[in-house]
Amino acid sequence: MALESIEPQKLKLYNYWRSSCSQRVRIALNLKGLDYEYKAVDLSKDEQFDPEYEKLNPVKYVPTLVDGEVVVADSFAIILYLEEKYPQHPLLPKDLKKKALNIQIASIVTSTIQPRQNLPVEIDFIEGRFDLDKKLLWAQHYLNKGFTALEKLIKDCAGKYATGDEIQMADVFLEPQIHAGITRFEIDMSKFPTLARLHEAYMKIPEFQAAVPEIQQDAPRGS
Repeated sequence: MALESIEPQKLKLYNYWRSSCSQRVRIALNLKGLDYEYKAVDLSKDEQFDPEYEKLNPVKYVPTLVDGEVVVADSFAIILYLEEKYPQHPLLPKDLKKKALNIQIASIVTSTIQPRQNLPVEIDFIEGRFDLDKKLLWAQHYLNKGFTALEKLIKDCAGKYATGDEIQMADVFLEPQIHAGITRFEIDMSKFPTLARLHEAYMKIPEFQAAVPEIQQDAPRGS
């Protein structure tokens, strides 16, 4: 009697179209050629606070990856998990110095820039204290500060991409933040020529194009 084949469970990504954290995971999944089920979590409707979602992600943020019995929350953790389990198209180089540089760039994005302009900060701290113009200035201040550091860090080592001529982890973290800076926060990218050049390069790559927020299935029409 022939044994029935057991189909591997499809990856599930709980994410939100405009979330830069979600976007970087979408890019990583695309680069590694991993098919996944898109599970929309509408932050504008507070769906992240749903008790069922909280069981997956106690912090109640996006994204969350479900891989069979494994549940991983936080985009950095998810991408490191994908790097270990799915080694195709490695995102971290073998060279220790270059590997450290990639992790440093990713960390600047996730710890210095992105948290200052995300939804919880806007709601919990800025809302009720500043008008719309000052909210924008708040985000621009931290984006400009972070972009200035990143520009200095990579201007002498960048090749076709951030840390050379191969797409690596730094690129996966940079593009969503650059995209948000341009489309949401009106950042003048002429001050950051290396980052601006990288953005143009990323937008020619199908795996990056497919992760763009405005074309995701939960994005409002005309966004």
